[in-house]
Amino acid sequence: MPQYRISQAASLLGVSDDTVRRWVDAGELAASADDAGRKVVDGAELARFAAGQARPVPDPSGVARSARNRFVGLVTDVVSDRVMSQVEMLCGGQRVVSLMSTEAVRELDLRPGSLAVAVVKATNVVVETPGGTA
Repeated sequence: MPQYRISQAASLLGVSDDTVRRWVDAGELAASADDAGRKVVDGAELARFAAGQARPVPDPSGVARSARNRFVGLVTDVVSDRVMSQVEMLCGGQRVVSLMSTEAVRELDLRPGSLAVAVVKATNVVVETPGGTA
């Protein structure tokens, strides 16, 4: 299992190095020392901790849907021409970009600062690993 240095774990969790150190010191996140004496977090432990930290943002639509991949977030940018628009959202720290008609953008009143839900319905998901080797 891979091990991650404190700075790498912080980057993956979207927090500061100091926050990860506080979690380690408080016993909330297990860490050990690598061969060089640096604190490291086991990959499986980091994944368990990250999953426990994930908190879904309540869906404001109140609509029941079959799609499970619903991401609540803030619209951060809208670029429109006469026919099409690009809408960028920040959902739980992740950037989600959608292309849609400019008419839909107007009807939904999408603009920076708007609360919206990105619904992803895909039949294919590509998973890659660093280094590109299979």
